[in-house]
Formats: sequence, structure tokens, C-alpha cells
Amino acid sequence: MNNTKRSPFANLMQALSKIEPHEIKATFASFTFVFLLMTSYNILKPIRDSMASDWSDSEVAQLWTINFFLTLAVNFIYSAALSIARLKAVVPSVYGFFALSFLAFAFGHQAFSDPVVIKKAYYIWVSLFALFHISVFWSFMADLFNKEQAKRLFGFIATGASVGGLIGPLLPTVLAAFVSNDVLMVIASLLLLPVIPLITYLERLKITELHHSDENTIAQSLTIGGNPFAGFTLLLKSPFLIGISIFLFFYTSLGSFTYFELKNLLASYDGETRTQIQAGITLAINALTIITAMFATGRIASRYGVSATLALVPILMMGGFVTVGILASLWLVVGLQVILKAGNYAITRPAREMLFTLVNREARYKTKPVIDTVIYRGGDVINGWSFAALTEGLGLGMGPVAFVGAVVAAVWALMGVILGRAYQKDQRASE
Repeated sequence: MNNTKRSPFANLMQALSKIEPHEIKATFASFTFVFLLMTSYNILKPIRDSMASDWSDSEVAQLWTINFFLTLAVNFIYSAALSIARLKAVVPSVYGFFALSFLAFAFGHQAFSDPVVIKKAYYIWVSLFALFHISVFWSFMADLFNKEQAKRLFGFIATGASVGGLIGPLLPTVLAAFVSNDVLMVIASLLLLPVIPLITYLERLKITELHHSDENTIAQSLTIGGNPFAGFTLLLKSPFLIGISIFLFFYTSLGSFTYFELKNLLASYDGETRTQIQAGITLAINALTIITAMFATGRIASRYGVSATLALVPILMMGGFVTVGILASLWLVVGLQVILKAGNYAITRPAREMLFTLVNREARYKTKPVIDTVIYRGGDVINGWSFAALTEGLGLGMGPVAFVGAVVAAVWALMGVILGRAYQKDQRASE
């Protein structure tokens, strides 16, 4: 126990966000880590999203299908690297690789004669990055903090992603009139580089500040071992991990509904108006996320438990979808998008990441990316084609599909309760 005198700042952080003094450095370093990741991504994201409204539902579904198979391949390569290389080299290399890839897009697209091809390639690659970079981050967090700390700290750390979600879009908004998209890609690439020394710093804090100097810490310098298919085989053998996968699939189902409906509803607007609406949605999502995650998520999880935390947003979405089914409009769909995304970033995702503190390190680093990327993109493929079939095939409108969304949200909430109970049961067993 550290008996040194606490600073006023340490007392303030403990009072507001339940961060203990010895956890401050690691928490804020983790906050900075995810802030840099999401600032970079949110520079790249507006470039990607501006392209989607020019394509049909079927074209977007095709791109999601390609992205799914690419995600499978990348997960296999990543798992193979974890099997043969040291963990402390693999994790930083992921971010270095993505930084180089966006530099390649910035300087190499002139070699392609068809701009549509490079735009679709960019759309697919940024969509892969959108999930993979944050999945690896949360794997690292689940390895850095223990179960009790995760419940208190993950909400606050997740706020860094939302701050990045606010700062990131501002850069292209301000600079787009003066610089090209290529320059923005270079800026995004450079923001990924400070992440590499931050990883080394956090590994050191795990021993010196967090005092998690067990056999897992020693193993940081070793390979995880296993085989490249372990991420998939461990998933299929574990009912708990399958449950997490199903929980995530239901989230992608509701996300697909709001994504496609917004895309279609915005198609009648000009490009500048689309950008304004999308920017407003992003601002609302991240502002709500910051307030909720910084001051509420840790308290909700600690007071009401993981079951209630996982089920909260699904229950809100169930009511929202019923409302959209009765009173279909653009602004109700915008509201759904804000609630779904802000609720996921601030509440649902931090709670879901707590679940991975229960699994071993191989599952944490190999199976978690499979769930976060392959299952997520697989859900996108299924839901994307399903939405295209309902709208383009059967001609259904927003209202009927919204009632289906309400049913999905109800099942999503039930899965959250089941997973939360499993988490609480394991926690009681370990006490």
C-alpha cells in the first residue's frame, strides 16, 4: 500500500472517477493511447464515409463482403505472428504497419487509372482499421488491468476514444480547404507513431505502478505460442466467448439498420449538407460519450453490476426502434444513431471489454480480435445483404424494419444479462 501524501489532483480523480493514485499514470497513458488511435481514425473516416452515399445498398454490401474475407486473412496473419514472435514486438508492429499503409494510400494512388477502384480499396481498408486497431488496444488493456480495475477504469479510458472522435473530425473540417486528402492521410499516419513508445511505457507501469508482477508480466517478453488457428478454435470451444460473439452480432444488426437508413435518407441532400449532418451526429455522439464514460460508466458498473450495464443500451434501443416504427423520420433515425453509438462507446463496449479479463492471454490476444473484427464484419455482411433484400427486394419501408429491430434489441438485452451473470459468478468464485 502506498502511504505517501496524495496530491489534490489524485484526490479529485479518486472522487470523480474512482481512479486510485497509483493508477493515475497508467490510466492517463491508456487514455492518451486510445486518443491518438481514434484521432487518427477520425481523420480517415470522413474521407471514407463521404464515398458511401454515391453507391447503392448492394454495392456497399459487396464491399462489406470483401472486407469480411480480408478481415479473416488479417486475423490469421496476426494470430500466426503472436504464435512465433514476442508479444511486445507484435502489438507495436500492428500500429506501425497501419501507419505505413496509409502513407502508401497517400503517395501511391496515382498509380491507379480508375479512381473508383482506389476509393473502394480505401473504403475497405479503413473499415478494417476501424475495428482491428481498437480491438488490439482493448486486448492490451485487458492484459494491463485486473478485473476490479477494469470495472472502475475502462469507462474513463474509453473517454479518450471520444475525445479523439471530437478532435479527429475537426482537422479535416478545418484543413480540407487548404490541403488534399493525401496530406490528411499523412497526418493520420504520423499520429499512430507515438503509440509505439506508449506501449513500452505502459508495460513498465504494469510492474512499477500497478504491481502486477506475476507470471503474465514476465511472459510479456515471450511468445504467446499456440497455432495460427487458435483464435477460431478457442472461440468454438468456449460457450462464454460464443455468447460474447452473439452479443456483438446483435449490436451490428442494429448498427446496420441505422447506417443504411441514414445513407439512404441523406442521398437526397447535397454533399455539403451530408457532411454537416454527419459532423453533427459525430459531435453529439462523442460529447454524450465523454460525459457518460468519464463520470457515469464506472459508477453504473460498480453499483448495478455488469448485467445491468450490458443491458442498458439495448433496452433504450428497443424503445427507440418502436418509436421509429410508429413515427418514421430522418431525425428519429439520427437520434437512434446517437444513442446506439454513444451508448456503445461509453457503456456497452467498456462493459464488454471487462468480460475479456476472465479469459486467458491466448484467447485475449487471438480470439478477441476474431470476435471484434471477423464476427463484427460477418455480422455486417449478413445484415447488409439482409437490409438490401428488405429494401431493394421486398420494398419494405423504414417502419416495418424498425419493429424487427426492436425484437433484436430485446434479445440483445437478454444476452447482456446472461453474460453479466457469468461475469459476476466468476468474480464471486475468485474472491
